[in-house]
Formats: sequence, structure tokens, C-alpha cells
Amino acid sequence: MNITLYLMTQKGFEVLNALVDSNLKSVISAIVVGRDKNIDNDFADEIISICKQNNINHLERNEDFKVTSDYSIAISWRWLIPDNSSKLIVLHDSLLPKYRGFAPLVNMLCNKENEIGVTAIFASDEYDKGDIIAQSSTKINYPIKVSHAIDLISKNYIDLVIGIFTALKKGDEIIAVPQEEKLATYSLWRDEEDYIINWLKNSDEILNFINAVSSPYKGAVAYINGLQKVRILEAELESDVPIENRDVGKVIFVKNKLPVIVCGSGLIKLLKVVDDKTLEDVLPLKNFRIRLTGRWRGI
Repeated sequence: MNITLYLMTQKGFEVLNALVDSNLKSVISAIVVGRDKNIDNDFADEIISICKQNNINHLERNEDFKVTSDYSIAISWRWLIPDNSSKLIVLHDSLLPKYRGFAPLVNMLCNKENEIGVTAIFASDEYDKGDIIAQSSTKINYPIKVSHAIDLISKNYIDLVIGIFTALKKGDEIIAVPQEEKLATYSLWRDEEDYIINWLKNSDEILNFINAVSSPYKGAVAYINGLQKVRILEAELESDVPIENRDVGKVIFVKNKLPVIVCGSGLIKLLKVVDDKTLEDVLPLKNFRIRLTGRWRGI
């Protein structure tokens, strides 16, 4: 029995490390490595380094290859995998049938779900509708940054993949059950528009959003006076005060050189803000009378 792995990101890296440590690398037929320029670190080089250290056959996504393994497993994979005779298992960042589709972990954090997890399914013609092999979940508390959620969910990935590898190595049959269609929900893809902060929301929602799209993602977006695009990387809640003319996005206080911003309800203090282009620190702000907006207004 042998398995081809399609790997990328920290989750793929952690799984490969665990397979090596569990003496299961002999089951690996080949590893296909993917790259993603939209995150801080796609872990492609780290995955390749492990392969080289352990003499594991590997190649990058754009290289020609033919899959000859009995099974294939895809982790964090963003592209269509060509049809082949290998049985394809996909690991998805949610407890299916909830959050089928794109960016499920970020969207779960934005919605403040109290449980995150991973589902292993057999691939199907329609995305994320395949029969469920196994699931692994973790309870979480807020506030939580997406980087910490990824650390936690990586352990769920390891649990599932080690279990699948161990079963296949012993020759056990992989049993899967259909999803309950009536419970299905969908998670939409996210683009640059979806990084923009809506200051009309309450401060708790805004802080949660900032944490959900922080590193390894680019960070939440705002515009200083509608002109300079910035990324808000860290923030914390401040106690609200009565405000007669509640114009959201305006600076109301500066505490220890850090601006406090008016939200739809509540206040939020900005701890780390960088320019979108240069990534240079923007704080402390040069002026007090500053409004953070959700759109660029031009000159």
C-alpha cells in the first residue's frame, strides 16, 4: 500500500513531520508540493527540505508526473487534481457538512464558532460533498488569532492522517459515510474586498475580524482619511464612553501614543498598523484628527 501526498502550508508541513516521526514515511509514494504567494509563508521550502533529509520522492505542482499510488491525500490543496486511478482523500478545514467551500477556518473564526476541526472525505464531483471518513475537532475560546487556530487545527490534521496511514498500512478497509445534506452550509471565497474593516460593527466583532485575517494572511484593511491604505495587524478592546455624535472610524483618544477608534458600539485601540505597500509602521499617527475609512477616496 502506498500514498501520494499533495501538501502545502503549515498544516502540510506539520503532517509530514508527524509521518516521519511515526515511522510511516515508507508508505509515501511521492509528495507534490504547492506554493501560495498570498500568505506570509507557504512552507513549500520547509516541506521540500524534509523530503530531501529523508530521501522522500518529491516534486513541485507545475512539474509533470504520473500518480501510481493506491491512494492520494490532499492537504491545504487549492487546485484541481487530475483524474487518475488513485483513490483521492481530501482533508477540509471544517466539520462537514458545515462550511463547505472556501476559507472555512477564517469564516468560522469570523463567526466565532466555538469548535473548529478537520474532515477527511473521499473526493467527489461536487466540492466537499464526498463521503466522510473521519473528523477531528478542537474547542476554542476568544479572542484567538488565526495563527493559533492553525496551530490547533494542525493537530487535528495529524490525528486524521496518522490514523488513515496506519489503517492503510495494516491493510484495513477505509469506511466512509454519506454527509447529512440537510445540515450543509457553504463558505464563500474571500478576496481583497473582504479584508476591509466595517467600522459600523461593534468593537468585539471588529477585533475578532482583525484576528481572523492576521498573519499568515495580509491583515485587516483601512484607509487613513480615505487616502493611505494600511493593514491593522493587532488591536485590543477599550471600554466605551458616551459619544453624542458617533462618527465611526474617528480617533477619539490617544493612549500611550496608540489611537483609540470609535466603532458602531464600543472602542478599539490599535496596537500595530503598517503601510500596505512599504509594510512600515504607521504608529504613532502624525495627527490626532484622523478618520479610518473602508474605502479609498482618491485625491
